[in-house]
Amino acid sequence: MKKEIIEFLNAKAIQYENPNFIESDPISIAHRFDKKEDIEISAFLTATISWGQRKTILKNANSMMQLMDSSPFEFVINSKASDLKKLEVFVHRTFNGNDLTYFILSLQNIYKNHNSLEDLFYSSSDNLRDGIQNFRTAFLSMPHEHRLEKHISSPLKNSACKRLNMFLRWMIRSNAKGVDFGIWSKIEASQLSCPLDVHSARVARKLGLLNRKQNDWKAVEELDFNLRQLDSKDPIKYDFALFGLGVFEKF
Repeated sequence: MKKEIIEFLNAKAIQYENPNFIESDPISIAHRFDKKEDIEISAFLTATISWGQRKTILKNANSMMQLMDSSPFEFVINSKASDLKKLEVFVHRTFNGNDLTYFILSLQNIYKNHNSLEDLFYSSSDNLRDGIQNFRTAFLSMPHEHRLEKHISSPLKNSACKRLNMFLRWMIRSNAKGVDFGIWSKIEASQLSCPLDVHSARVARKLGLLNRKQNDWKAVEELDFNLRQLDSKDPIKYDFALFGLGVFEKF
């Protein structure tokens, strides 16, 4: 890439990895908590419903936290059938109360029967394709409606897995700048993939970082390759630049 474009992207990454943008971003929900498990659960559930208008995402993520008495981990671990009944009223587009109930029960199963949520995503590969698939298998291991599976994307089905990649960024990247959390240490930031959406994909194509027309897993891997040429240790920092340019500057 031309030196000017690299310098431009580096500057934009610094500009948008900034706590000033947290308030209007879905990551703001998890920033309300201090306990690791509360952060994980609130971040995962918020990322799950992160499609559509940002104001609606924040409103409905707030509603989820209220339904869990603003104590996500305690609610997940201790919930009984009578506690889960109040979740029936929840709806965010095609994600409904039945889906949320399953998500709580599946998280309960994971926290009680696996070492940690992070361990399910762990992979020694260059990216987290296998880790995402491993998590998906474990998460969907309980009886469930088939329609629910669309809420947990699969890279093996060529999904870009935007929401899961966003959640992983939040958990793994350093919190040095006060945006991401960096509460997982077993997975390297170098393994992360960009949470590819219409905004970041459009900007990536304009800058020559992405040629593939579809926003799928193959596009994610193409973008991975190019971003790692710019920064092999922290390629996903450019997510801030691509998303910021697309959403805030209509680049």
